[in-house]
Amino acid sequence: MPQIADATSEIRQHARGQSGDDPFVIAETRGIRIRHRGREPQVHPTAYVAPTATLVGDVRVGPRARVMYGAVLDAEGSRIEVGEAAVICENAVLRGSAVAGDQPVLVDDHVFVGPHATLLGCEVGRCVYVATAATVLQCARLGAGSVVAVGALVHARTVLPDEYFVPPHTVALDAPVRLLAPGDPGLAEAVGRVGFAQVAFGVDAEWTDRINRYEHIAEVRVAEFGAHADDEVLNLG
Repeated sequence: MPQIADATSEIRQHARGQSGDDPFVIAETRGIRIRHRGREPQVHPTAYVAPTATLVGDVRVGPRARVMYGAVLDAEGSRIEVGEAAVICENAVLRGSAVAGDQPVLVDDHVFVGPHATLLGCEVGRCVYVATAATVLQCARLGAGSVVAVGALVHARTVLPDEYFVPPHTVALDAPVRLLAPGDPGLAEAVGRVGFAQVAFGVDAEWTDRINRYEHIAEVRVAEFGAHADDEVLNLG
C-alpha cells in the first residue's frame, strides 16, 4: 500500500519538524509556543507536542517526549524540563515559579503524568507514575519509580522514597513521608504545619488567618501573572 506508506512518512516528517517553516505545520507538531520573560520553549525534533498543548517560557521538551492535547507547561520565572520518553497527558498542568525562590518543574526520563494531573515547582524522578487528577506541590521530590495514584496529593516539601506508593485519594506529607486519608481528624493540623503559603508564595501569615493569607496569595499571583502582558505567541498567524 504505497499511498498509505507515503502518508505515514509525511506525518512523521511533520512530527519531526522536517517539513519546512510553515507556521501551521509548526503549530501542529509543537503546540502553541509562547515567549515569556524573554525565554521561549525548546522542543526536541523527535518529541511530539499536540496542537492544543501550550508551552510558555523556558520549557524544554526532550527526545521522544509526548505532550498531549490541552496540557499547559508554564515556566513563569523559572523553568520546566521534560525528559526523554516522558508522557504528559491531556489537560495536565505543569507550572514553575520564582516568587518564593526558584521552583522549576523537573520531569525525568520515562515519567508518566496522567490526564488532569498538576505538578507545581516539584522534582519528579525517572519512571515515576503520576495518575489522573493527582497533584504534586512545590518543593516536593518524587523518587524513581514512585507512584502517585488517582486523585492523591503530595504536599509541599514532601519527599517520596524510590518506588513508594501513594494510594488513591490520600495525602502524602513530610520527610520521612506519612500518609493521611481525607477524613483523618489530624489532616488539617498536619497541613497547617507544612507552611504551604510560605513555601509556595512567600506569604508569612498564620494558618488560621485565612482571609489575610489568601488576600496576600492572590496579590502575589496577580503580580506574577501580570508579566504575561508582554508574552509573544511564536507560531500563530
